[in-house]
Amino acid sequence: MPPVRRSANIAAKDTKQSTKYWLMKSEPETRMVKGKDVSFGVTDLQAMGNSTSQWDGVRNYRARNYMRDEMKLGDKVFFYHSNCKVPGIAGIATVVREGYPDYTAFDPEHPYYDPKSSKESPKWFMVDIKLDKILDRVLPLSELKQYKELQEMVLIKQGRLSVQPVRESEYNFIMALL
Repeated sequence: MPPVRRSANIAAKDTKQSTKYWLMKSEPETRMVKGKDVSFGVTDLQAMGNSTSQWDGVRNYRARNYMRDEMKLGDKVFFYHSNCKVPGIAGIATVVREGYPDYTAFDPEHPYYDPKSSKESPKWFMVDIKLDKILDRVLPLSELKQYKELQEMVLIKQGRLSVQPVRESEYNFIMALL
């Protein structure tokens, strides 16, 4: 297994906390990769057994490092809809399994296959999350950008990252909006 590298711990900057907070992006509308629809929205998570699913297919090193090294059991997650008509936070989830090798990278038939990743030396990792709640309304990115309390949020400053830390103060502020 490759050496473990630690990523910057933005999620714990506010206080010494045991629970960390995250935002994970998913695309709820049809998106084809290698001839297969890889869309997955909050209602898809709800439809899964026990409203729980692996978070596979992440192919960005920083996002991978967060899942592999920093996401822990009980951490809270904003489930974010991306690349859709109204991008925004659509649900709340909890990490129920810590980082483990993303086996979709080993399957040549899978849309997220990576020939450089193997069972002996996995390159990509995933976590499992369980849906806690679907929001009554999507909290749109356009609204989140209006709050001065969120101007330093990774989502606002570096929006493209698919798995990103959320500061406790940002999480609490957003929860108060719901």
